[in-house]
This record gives sequence, C-alpha cells and structure tokens, in this order.
Amino acid sequence: MTLVVPRIQTLFAGLALTTSALCQNWEREDVGFDSIQSRARDLANKPYEAPNKDALPAWMANLSYDQYRDIRFNPNQALWAADNLPFRAMFFHPGYLYREPVVLNEFTSSHQQQIRLAEAYFNYGPLVQKHGELPINGGFAGFRLHSPLNKPDYFDELISFQGASYWRALGKNQRYGISARGIAVDTGIEGVTEEFPGFREFWLKKPEPDDTHARIYALLDGPSYSGAYAFKVHPGNETLVEVRAVIFARRAVKRLGIAPMSSMYWFGENSRRRFDDFRPEVHDSDGLAIRMGSGERIWRPICNDSGKLEYSFFDMAKCAGFGLLQRDRRFNAYEDGEAAYHLRPSLWIEPTSDWGSGRVMLMEIPTTNELSDNTVALWEPSRTLQPGDMVEFSYRQHWTVDTDPSQAGGYVVATRTGVHDWQPEQRTIIVEFTGTALSAPSEIPLTANVETVGEGGAKVRIQSVNVQQVPDDRWRVSFQLSPAADGAKLSEIGPVELRCCLKRGENFLTETWVHRVTP
Repeated sequence: MTLVVPRIQTLFAGLALTTSALCQNWEREDVGFDSIQSRARDLANKPYEAPNKDALPAWMANLSYDQYRDIRFNPNQALWAADNLPFRAMFFHPGYLYREPVVLNEFTSSHQQQIRLAEAYFNYGPLVQKHGELPINGGFAGFRLHSPLNKPDYFDELISFQGASYWRALGKNQRYGISARGIAVDTGIEGVTEEFPGFREFWLKKPEPDDTHARIYALLDGPSYSGAYAFKVHPGNETLVEVRAVIFARRAVKRLGIAPMSSMYWFGENSRRRFDDFRPEVHDSDGLAIRMGSGERIWRPICNDSGKLEYSFFDMAKCAGFGLLQRDRRFNAYEDGEAAYHLRPSLWIEPTSDWGSGRVMLMEIPTTNELSDNTVALWEPSRTLQPGDMVEFSYRQHWTVDTDPSQAGGYVVATRTGVHDWQPEQRTIIVEFTGTALSAPSEIPLTANVETVGEGGAKVRIQSVNVQQVPDDRWRVSFQLSPAADGAKLSEIGPVELRCCLKRGENFLTETWVHRVTP
C-alpha cells in the first residue's frame, strides 16, 4: 500500500508551489476559460465515450453506505491548508455510488498540476480498515471548498461538487439543502430517458492571500452535450456563485434546461395530505419565485397533493430571475432541531447575459418521505439547439436565507386551504402576504384581485373575497371556490388555475400568487 509524505513547499519558477511524493509535478500551463472551452469543442466533435464505471477496484465499488461514510478526509492534508490562504480544498473518496472518478487539478497564473488520489488524504474508519490498494491514476468523487464563513478561525464548508454536474453551496449559518447542476437534459420528457452529463475534470485556482472569492473551471461531457464552466464563489451572509458556461451540442434533444436546480418538498401548510409525523412542515423549499423581464413577479407554492407527476410552465420573452425559495424561516414551522429546515438556503438565479425567450419549468414529483429531491426548476430556451450548435450563457446564484430575494415588495408567505364538513361543495383558500409596500400608511384600502386562468375557470365560482390584517404584519386574502353549475359536485371539477395579488387603487403592490388547485 502506497503512502505519501505530507505536502512540502518548493521553489519553482519564482513561485511557492506544492508537490508530493506521487509525481504531483507542476507544469507550465496557461489555464483559462478559453483553453477549457477548446477542449469542450474538441469533445463535441468526437463520438461520446462513456466513463468506465467498472474501472474502480471491487473493494471501492462495493462499499456500503455505512462504509463509505466511514472514510473521512484528513483536514491536515487539505489543499492550501499549510499556506494560510483564505480557501482550502478537501476531496471526496471514490466508491459506493460514485463510480465515475473525476480528475482534479490545481493551477496558478502560470502552472498547473494534477492532484493524485492518495491514502494520506483520508482517514479510514473501522468499517474499512482492511481495504485494497488505490488506483495509481485514480481520480476523486468530487471536492469541497472551505472558508472562514461563520468564524474567522474556522474553515466551514462553502461549496461542494459531487456526482454528475451537481453542486451545493452555503452562506453564513446555513445548512445544506437545495442542489444546483450544470445543465438538465430531457428532464420530464415522457418516453425519453433523462441524461445526466457530468463534470469530468476540474481546475482549482490556488488563491492569493487577499482573495475574496474562489475560482474554479470545469469540463462537462455527456451523450448530447459537452461544455466549459467557470465559477467564481463569493462567501458571505449570502454566498454568490457567478457561473459562465459554453455548451456544444452533439445531437438534438427534446429539452435543454439552463440553471437547473432540485429540492425536496414532502408536506407543508398548504398540503391536504397529512402524514404521521411530529413536524408541521418538512421541505427544503416551499415555492417557485419568478421575476419576468416585463416586471411581473410570480409566486407558485409547491404542492404534490395530486399523487401524480405535475408540470407548470411560465412563458416569457425575457427572464429577470427565478428560483426555489424557502420563505418560512420560523423554527416552529418545522420543529426540527436536527434537520434545521428553517436554515436551508433559497437558490435565486439572476441572469447576467441575454437568455432570450423561453420558459421556466416546475416539475413536482409525489413522495411519501423526505429522502429524495422531488422538485425541479429550470429555464428552457425557446430555441432548440441542433448538432454542431453552441450556446453561451451566464448567471449569478444567490444562496440566501433572505425571505424575498425576488424583491417583490409585497410577497406571499403562506398558502392554506380546506373544506368544512358543513360546506362540502365550497373550498376555502387563504393566501397571506407581507412586505413594506403593504404596511405603508394610506387612506386607500387594500383590495384583492382574484381570478381564474384557463379552461377550468368556467367550472368554478369565486366568492366571499375578503382582505384582513392578521398578526406578524401579514395581510390575509380569503375566498371560497365552489362549482359554477347548480347541483355540481366540487369533487367532480378538475384542476383550476388561480391568480391572486393585492393592490391599492390601481397600483399592484405584490407579486402574483399562481396556484393549481384541485377542488
């Protein structure tokens, strides 16, 4: 079994560079986005070669969940730990579900070196003490960056890349929840298997002592697309991740998803299906927020009561932002001190290039537990890429606990619904708003604009619309939904699309609540 000595400092070409006993040698190389993009273009011009999932030794591939968790990175071997720099990198061991190792490189302004898989990086617990040798040229399952996020003398996890093209990030005092990924391919297309292209190689920029952000490059490859990615990670109360990508198409697909994200929603205050659980709500995100280029702002509460796969599409000429948000920040909304759902970040996407026309897609998958992500949001461009086409886009991610990153002024904080036994053909719906625009003094009263959209609207009647101020600076809109036809049953009416907002006179003060309700 091969061991490596701790990292030592050497002088090379006038720079203090890092090396080790495993031929981790620095080479003169100008690493930049253009060079990664050139590699991605070359890949797209060749037939796709899938990674060899059987390349790992059997002892790695057959690791159980508990065994994999028993392999931990040795913090003393963190990249840049000995250099007193503002960021550190730690690596994930290959094996278990992660059978497609990725190549990791470190680079400076003039040189780069590959980081080799080595036993000295890891502490092997009692469940894996007797293990086989590591592949000489083996890669890693991914990596994570650390920085003094919460305390000046401790390096907290900041961002983690592991599996396909997924990553997660944290701001100050946040807990991991929602995930992002590079692109989504054929997500939710009936009869078509979804593709999961992966980051095959990363380049980690060695930080300077006064750097306030980390820089990462990545090479993506999959059956339909290859691509080059650049990341700038700015830690803070709200961690910002600037993303730039160039994608090359090998072949046409049914759906390309830009800036996709996935989250978990089991049940919440608007759920009609209740589970035998001590917590009142369980979710990483409770709604989709959209800011259109026209200025309209939309809030779509997440719900999976129908028991089937649901899709919602929001077409627009220009997207100013979208994201899956966790707006309810009260601990007593979840009563979970371990999972700390009130500290899970929202993920808001702010385009920094012209994305053109398209639509935001929301996919909701029914679930009976909190173990898997079951909610997906993405931007689908109107233009379908053809083989040989290239598309470039950029955006800024906000990993935040701000309750209103969409800057709606007045925004939705709760959705509630129910049917009384004595009114079986009337569903009561409550939408609660808050925001500075609503609390400003005025002699003009707030009024609610409630309407149906689409074919289902003709089947229902909206009545008893009421606006009431309730505690915690909230304004509650309540109304009832009943069959439009006399003698009709509420249970026989299909899904109805509803919209609701608050205005004062002719001035609209809030985002628009948009929801699909099955009476």
